[in-house]
Amino acid sequence: MLRFQHSEYLWALVLLLVLQVAFLGVSWWKRRSIRRIGDKALVEKLFTGYSRKLFILKFLLIFLAFFFGVVGLANLQKGSRMEKITRKGVDVMIALDVSKSMLATDVQPDRLTRARQLISKLMDKLDNDRVGLVVFAGNAYLQMPLTVDYSAAKMYLSTVSPDMIPTQGTAIGQAIQVSDDAFNKKERKHKALIIISDGEDHDETAIQRTKAAFENGAVTNTIGIGSVAGSPLPDPETGSYKKDREGNTVISKLNEAELRSIAAAGKGIYQHLDNNTDDVVNTLVSKIDGMEQKEFGENVFTDYNSYFQYFLGVCLALLLIEFFIPEVRHKRTPESPAV
Repeated sequence: MLRFQHSEYLWALVLLLVLQVAFLGVSWWKRRSIRRIGDKALVEKLFTGYSRKLFILKFLLIFLAFFFGVVGLANLQKGSRMEKITRKGVDVMIALDVSKSMLATDVQPDRLTRARQLISKLMDKLDNDRVGLVVFAGNAYLQMPLTVDYSAAKMYLSTVSPDMIPTQGTAIGQAIQVSDDAFNKKERKHKALIIISDGEDHDETAIQRTKAAFENGAVTNTIGIGSVAGSPLPDPETGSYKKDREGNTVISKLNEAELRSIAAAGKGIYQHLDNNTDDVVNTLVSKIDGMEQKEFGENVFTDYNSYFQYFLGVCLALLLIEFFIPEVRHKRTPESPAV
């Protein structure tokens, strides 16, 4: 099994786009400067030592060095020893709303980011429980099956975005069904379902499916994120706020009534998440710890071999090569004739 020990560092790879934009900008500026001076062919003769190929090569070396450096910092690891570990815990499925309404900023920095922070903190407090992840918008999908590998779980969590489900909506009922199917059907206990959503545009099957999941042994807890007053939704295409067909600004509001009803049907608890992330996490952990625990054995990797040194070594080598490559090609000067 391969994994990144510090997968959060991989976000720095986005800066590769910044490097590329900077390179294109400098290239454009140089071509523009040459055109301003005069005829391109004549001007280039004045810069007899300049080599565009060397300039591109130096950029590619820096580009690759940055890539290998980031991967090195993330520390690619491979499992080296697997053991069967017996644990006592609860199976916890987390159903996360990734609809575009979760981009509303009535909770800073936005609803989805705050929800991810909540899940990450929850995983830090769950020791022996297995955790799974379902994402939903207009449809619901099992993003990660039940596991005790919290590092892998956080890696899956970091990839969550509204773009992963093109169909919009809030299919809570389908999310409950997918979560229920992910549990062990032979067991009637030790199951906890956590739904994190703004509850907007819900479907009418949610209550019915919550009751069915409870009959299968799953206690459903809900977390409402957002404000009852609501917030406008950002529109990436226009850079402004999303508008309806009549030109009115779309306001996304938290539907607490629906989420409370689901929690009541699932014999769980409802909590409102705004800025009190730690309080919500502690209440959830207390609820889960208070459930009847089960023993289960699972084969997990207990030791990993790290390979960061190879990637950092390549990074350093590329930077050294780039340092000693001149951007200007040096030409030999003709020897003076003998007197």
